[in-house]
Amino acid sequence: MKGDYQELVDEISGLLGAPATLENRDFGLVAFGAHDSDDDTAMDPVRTRSILTRRSTPAVRAWFEGFGIARATGPVRIPAAPEAGVFRGRICLPVRHRGVVLGYVWLLDADPGPTGEQLDAAMEVAARIGGLLSDEARAGTDLSREFGAVLTAGQGWQRDMAVAALHEALGRDAEGLHTLVCVTPWTDDPPSVRTVSSAAALTSAPAPAPGAAGAASLAALVRLRSTDVLDPALAAADRLRSAAGPGATAGVAAPRRGLADLAAAWHEASAAARAASAESRFGPVAEWSAIGPYRLLTALPAEAAADRAVRALLTPPHKDLARTAEVFLDCAGQASRTAAALGIHRQTLYYRLSRVQQLTGLDLNDGEDRLLLHMALKAARL
Repeated sequence: MKGDYQELVDEISGLLGAPATLENRDFGLVAFGAHDSDDDTAMDPVRTRSILTRRSTPAVRAWFEGFGIARATGPVRIPAAPEAGVFRGRICLPVRHRGVVLGYVWLLDADPGPTGEQLDAAMEVAARIGGLLSDEARAGTDLSREFGAVLTAGQGWQRDMAVAALHEALGRDAEGLHTLVCVTPWTDDPPSVRTVSSAAALTSAPAPAPGAAGAASLAALVRLRSTDVLDPALAAADRLRSAAGPGATAGVAAPRRGLADLAAAWHEASAAARAASAESRFGPVAEWSAIGPYRLLTALPAEAAADRAVRALLTPPHKDLARTAEVFLDCAGQASRTAAALGIHRQTLYYRLSRVQQLTGLDLNDGEDRLLLHMALKAARL
């Protein structure tokens, strides 16, 4: 379908004698016409940024939308606005389908500009683009429904049927190499396939994250070329996480072929996202392969962190003691490293550790007691 958009954009460029750019209604680049002019001003900063980054800035978007392009049914002329980075005037052709705006075709305005007949012909092509965008959005919605059904179906025949339906919907892509991305929390509708990544994403859908109490998450299935290169998934995860708002984290599952293990991949991706939320050292986007003990801890029920032995230690008045115990265990029980990491004197460390033992009844010289305490402290972060 990408080729169809390009052909139609090239057709508009030919009709109007100027390079055209097609963006979706979220100002994400879809296709652009070739620039073969000797006029350097034809590549002003806004067009260059749109092509290179595939998106316009908020200031540019606000300037354009202020001229009513989302409501317009015909061409809209927009003057330059240097303060917003718009150094050349624009002609906007709204791309609509059945009364709904789905995107915009942009051209740099010139003197003399295109005639009314030329613009009418270009608007007819824009209407054909609107039909394609509508078909793609509808197809993306269907994929999201099938994908969501796989992630939420129970064991047995229900999941088998859901996997079969998604396999049929994806066609040859179903057997390819992919990974699963989880973004949590997610409160918006699922993005379109193109919004996730025009090159990498197959589909996306909202789904509950395993082990995350009441948290809605977004799942995205991302196509990969190699098990060693997760860049498409990491890039998609970061863009989706940014769209989800402050505090959102993302996780990326191990790569797989086919759809049979989607449930396991969803567990991995959601576990990595929860680990990223619990431990800032993982960053806002974490890979399943990099979260260490959290691969086991995320499988535990939520009540596991409230083990009777550590319940008192996890109360607010003992926050410093809990932090001291966790750093001590992270440092493999080495007092000098722990004191340095916490910025305290060794005697202060020893006093705090004795208080931890009094509160918990655990012996920090006993390996199993230390393991229990360490697991409970890490699990509490989840």
